[in-house]
Amino acid sequence: MANVTLAVPEELRRIMRSHPEIKWSEVARQAMWEYASKLELMDEVTRRSRLTEKDALEVGRRVNAALASRYRKKMERRSD
Repeated sequence: MANVTLAVPEELRRIMRSHPEIKWSEVARQAMWEYASKLELMDEVTRRSRLTEKDALEVGRRVNAALASRYRKKMERRSD
């Protein structure tokens, strides 16, 4: 198994030191596996996709606009 050295902010280091019972390398390993799994899923989806980057950006803009509209309407109903 390879070793990796991480730089963490001093505040995080302080918290980690106050909990020596935690296996921080295992926490980091699990978080990296989770992130890597998401990346592999994204790679698999995009590998099969016929959308261009321009198409994907347009879909994203439309989804964001629709979500913003939905939540704006919800907030308006709550304030009535």
